[in-house]
Amino acid sequence: MPQLVWFRNDLRVADNPALVAACQSGEAVEACFFVTPDQWQSHDLSPARAALMLDHVEALGQRLAGLGIPLHIVEVADFEASLSTLETLVRDQSINTVHINEEYGVNERRRDKAAHQRLQASGVTLHKYRDQTVAPVGAVLTGQDQPYSVFTPFSRRWWDWVEQNHPQTLAIPAPHNARLAAPPRPATPNGFGDAPPALVRTGEDAAHDALQAFLEERGARYKEDRDFPAVDGTSLLSPYLASGILSGRQCLQAGLDALRQQPDATGIRTWLNEICWRDFYVNILYHFPRVSMHRAFKPETEALTWNDAGETLTAWQEGRTGIPIVDAAMRQLRQTGWMHNRLRMVAAMFLSKNLFLDWRLGEAWFMRNLADGYLASNNGGWQWSASTGTDAAPYFRVFNPATQSERFDPRGDFIRQYVPELRDLDNKRIHNPAAGGTVPKGYVRPIVDLKSSRKEAIARFQALKD
Repeated sequence: MPQLVWFRNDLRVADNPALVAACQSGEAVEACFFVTPDQWQSHDLSPARAALMLDHVEALGQRLAGLGIPLHIVEVADFEASLSTLETLVRDQSINTVHINEEYGVNERRRDKAAHQRLQASGVTLHKYRDQTVAPVGAVLTGQDQPYSVFTPFSRRWWDWVEQNHPQTLAIPAPHNARLAAPPRPATPNGFGDAPPALVRTGEDAAHDALQAFLEERGARYKEDRDFPAVDGTSLLSPYLASGILSGRQCLQAGLDALRQQPDATGIRTWLNEICWRDFYVNILYHFPRVSMHRAFKPETEALTWNDAGETLTAWQEGRTGIPIVDAAMRQLRQTGWMHNRLRMVAAMFLSKNLFLDWRLGEAWFMRNLADGYLASNNGGWQWSASTGTDAAPYFRVFNPATQSERFDPRGDFIRQYVPELRDLDNKRIHNPAAGGTVPKGYVRPIVDLKSSRKEAIARFQALKD
């Protein structure tokens, strides 16, 4: 009887535990993917991310067709409807075993638990595999078998685990049957059609090409260049990782291979630590499920009284705050579906500390616009910036966006690219145009005073502590 692989955020044929296990069964193999627009809406999935996923579902279908594995693509409303459709597919195709790679958001875990119960009632086995992290979720624990809540000790234990276990990637399964006709690209659901131009090229081969190009051309300088938004210093692999077109294990293996060839390339080691950060936030999602339910990691911060949003939130979303580096970052997000990581921290801290607006508003806005929107990382980053999350640093750390701008965009090149109203200002004034009196025509004065708002934010956190 056939085996079924249910693809979700694991859109690849290489290093895919569920696919490999199904193909090793000796039975015929089929695959499915469900387009769930209502669920995507409720999860704030962006049009940019949806377009990327649908493009790669088409590419996945072509790769699977080459292996003789048909991919059933079905649009249904939400997770509940996907379960009913799964039951129908299993019955119609006489499936006896379903293989999935686990996902760790609360809704995804509830869906998979319900899938197990409903399939079991029909005599169908559901096999689950831990795929989204390098070290299986739950494998990196304290000496008391407790989850870590701070990154640095987690990273030390994570690297110990890597050195002891030498995680390997799985090869692409051998062709299972004769080549099949590939399914067409899924139609774009209503509400997801307004996507910016594609951020990255489509397909696993393109993802691996991008990985190798980064390691060979920019990896060695990653540590020095990664914080400068006007410099091509990041990997831009996050869209591939968010949809599982690349796995963390593939990135780790490629990075370690590069380190063996360039043992002094501290930049590559720094980049690999970002893969560790990703694992850390997935573990937080798994061990502390409240963070995927619009709850703070630090429960005591739920008592904070945030300012009313209104026009202030809209100004931030549209890049009209009068703070050039923040406005440039927010416009980059809307125009490209991506934002430089340093600027994600700057923009998030400005919203949650200077404007003192609820971090959840910013978290949702990022997800609605990012091509690489990934619940664990986005939530972790926002809570880190808002001092409601896992950050060990005290709440009174508040980035000054003007200082950040002067340090990481010293000539104003990035600001000029996205805030053309300021293009003619000199390299000093461009970071704080209001300091010179009148601001250039078409630009706005700051909507908040950085110094006084910083003091106010610290006072509110201090009052909470007291």
